[in-house]
Amino acid sequence: MTTEPERYELAQGPAYRFELDRRDFFQLLGAGLVVVLTLPAQESGRGGRRGSGAAPKEIAAWLHVGEDGLVTVYTGKAEVGQNTRTALTQAVAEELRLPVASVRLVMADTDLTPFDMGTFGSMSTPQMAPQLRRAAAAARELLLDRAAGRHGADRASLKLESLPIGQLTKGQKLTRTIDAAVPISPPAGRSTHKVDGLAFVTGKHKYTPDLKLPGMLHGAVLRPPAFGASLVSLEPQTLPGVTVVRDGPFAGVAASTPEEAARALQSLRPEWKSAAQPKGQDLFRILKDQASDGRPAHTAGSIPDGLAASDRKLVQTYTVAYIAHAPLEPRAALAEWKDDRLTVWTGTQRPFGVRGDLAQAFGIPESRVRVIVPDTGAGYGGKPTAEASLEAARLARASGRPVKVVWTREEEFTWAYFRPAGVIEVSSGVTQGGLLQAWDFHNYNSGASAIRTLYDVPNQRIVFHPAPSPLKQGSYRGLAATANHFARETHMDELAHLLKIDPLEFRLKNLKDPRLRAVLEAVAAKAGRGWGIAGGFEKGSYVATAAGIDIHPRTGAVKVTRVVAAFECGAVVNPDHLKNQIEGAIVQGLGGALFEAVDFDGGRILNPRFSRYRVPRFSDAPEIEVLLLDRRDLPSAGAGETPIVAIAPAVGNAIFHATGHRLRSLPMVPAGLKS
Repeated sequence: MTTEPERYELAQGPAYRFELDRRDFFQLLGAGLVVVLTLPAQESGRGGRRGSGAAPKEIAAWLHVGEDGLVTVYTGKAEVGQNTRTALTQAVAEELRLPVASVRLVMADTDLTPFDMGTFGSMSTPQMAPQLRRAAAAARELLLDRAAGRHGADRASLKLESLPIGQLTKGQKLTRTIDAAVPISPPAGRSTHKVDGLAFVTGKHKYTPDLKLPGMLHGAVLRPPAFGASLVSLEPQTLPGVTVVRDGPFAGVAASTPEEAARALQSLRPEWKSAAQPKGQDLFRILKDQASDGRPAHTAGSIPDGLAASDRKLVQTYTVAYIAHAPLEPRAALAEWKDDRLTVWTGTQRPFGVRGDLAQAFGIPESRVRVIVPDTGAGYGGKPTAEASLEAARLARASGRPVKVVWTREEEFTWAYFRPAGVIEVSSGVTQGGLLQAWDFHNYNSGASAIRTLYDVPNQRIVFHPAPSPLKQGSYRGLAATANHFARETHMDELAHLLKIDPLEFRLKNLKDPRLRAVLEAVAAKAGRGWGIAGGFEKGSYVATAAGIDIHPRTGAVKVTRVVAAFECGAVVNPDHLKNQIEGAIVQGLGGALFEAVDFDGGRILNPRFSRYRVPRFSDAPEIEVLLLDRRDLPSAGAGETPIVAIAPAVGNAIFHATGHRLRSLPMVPAGLKS
């Protein structure tokens, strides 16, 4: 069955952009490879200019009420598996007092939706949901005004849910400006079914790899034999029905089927010039030796004074391996040049960023590029870039036909980027009574997210040291918060055992932050003592995790049998879907905690497929119990990242409690516990 990608012809309106300090932007993306393109202000999205520096003020930019009463909402956010489509639809439906089925979300289409920096950093709930609520609330007030005027009724007696809103608008734009003071409703905190959930579980939903266009070709790209290799020459080939493209360092083919494209690629005769690449076994030495001095993220008091005031001191080093995003949907793009315009369908977290990359690569205005994002099979921070889009567009331009490029699993594992590896050194001092006096924390390469401690220490020095990375690296779910929490919460556990103090008691003795205390106390009350425990925070959310384990007496295999997580992210929007996010983060975090690691040597990835790169399986999933602390007095924060940060230290602390063996490197037991 041929499925043509959807094409929308809807009302236009202004666009907007988030303005972030450069340092804040890099904090959101994390350490590693970041490509930033500075482009002049151009037409962008729904009729506005992306350089305006503010969100559109007209209701019509965000929301349209059709004559049939269907409400169409526009957002530049992308749905990459985190269920943002449902959360944002629910926000608008609640504000308009309508059922969720009456609201349709148009997402991540650069011709139709307002400009958006991208879907990352857990920003959709705290930033986009209130924006759409304001637009919906303004529309609600406008519709009530129209109804009162048209029927001569007392406005206060009218309820929007009982009005024929389609007749009130007759499908025309709602041109009123959104009043910044318009009151919005707090989240109702009710669970609702996933929007379009049936299409996903039955296979009806079409991802980018499923899309087809008439006359479409399939593309394949020539990859270097190793990182750092450059293409010296490519012997010309004339292959029937195949377009061969050489564009600087890029080379690829387009053919009528994926199999023909693969065969054509194999027939090419490239000559490569290779450069020496480091060995994987030297990774942590390289990161430490080549790191910069860094700039302190936080300092207080004097480390020498704190150590002098301490009865016990502890110095330890923790390491974190590179890991892959391993999304179920690899990178893919379908590109079409038509009437001097380029349209690309692709799974990306940054449609407007990809549009800018395409415009720059081909030397055309952004107004001639459209990027559409079908709901995508996962990103985890790994899909903000434009590689597949650029490849498909180059091949489409050369062949004169639409071209689809779908990366193989090996390509995804090799030529995407990885969560940064890192070395973390911690030196601390504590009194015999269990009060922290000194905290000297140095992170080499893995990043600065959540690097500051919430524990009370009068003397602190916390420094992130950037380092040259042997592998391409970038953002990953939770960024460096996972690495920094692993080191910090493991070290806190080590100090507690050094002093023979209960790990929970030791944490609470040194913690005033009420939100972190609340989740730690909640998880301890539910799980009881004797578990591995860890607490964490990131993006305005707080988590505490307790883990129970089982160790096979013969093989040493570690099985996490039960996890209890207490989570607080302000006001809860949708309890069931929030629990799903937390459970998913915990299972994903188990992979990096126990066995996930990228194996590389001499510029080659040695485990570029699922048969060699172990991800969590159904058999690895523990019993998970989630405790939600619903803070109706606080705004909702994002929940896509924070739940992942505490599982690794909780499991490591559980292993120590059970065996007395302290593990300080992630992954902890890739081949089982040997001791």
